[in-house]
Amino acid sequence: MRKKIKTIKAPNRRHFIRHPMCFPLSYKVIHRWQSDDIKEGLSTAINVSRGGLLFSSKQLVKKNSMISLAIPFEHKVFKVKAQVVRCSKDSETGFYNIGVCFKRINDAFKVKLIEQIYLISEYRDLRSLQLGKDISLEEASKEWIKRYSKRFQKLYW
Repeated sequence: MRKKIKTIKAPNRRHFIRHPMCFPLSYKVIHRWQSDDIKEGLSTAINVSRGGLLFSSKQLVKKNSMISLAIPFEHKVFKVKAQVVRCSKDSETGFYNIGVCFKRINDAFKVKLIEQIYLISEYRDLRSLQLGKDISLEEASKEWIKRYSKRFQKLYW
């Protein structure tokens, strides 16, 4: 009698909804246990989720490496730590797509706030164009929060 072989479905790697988001960042791989050269570079976020983010790099970064990200906005720099969970080469661009997950809830929360700040900044630019005059980040923030914060909250939490 033949045994019936069960097929196992591959688990879904996507635990959180990803949102396309483009903001600059710099990264530095932290090698505490290796003597490799420290890899670092400039990049741009491709997408962001509650659990991590995706960015591209000219160089390969090993899976499970700890990485420090610095995300600038105007005159401030936000720093977070994450772990590389995926690194795959994009055949079209030749760059590596690096997926990282946040190791601490504080880092995930920081990135969520950074994303909101960038969205508000884009909103400020749009409203300035619509009104034909510059509006402050504070004005745009108040307006954006009034209009979009509940919808934004539902998307993430």
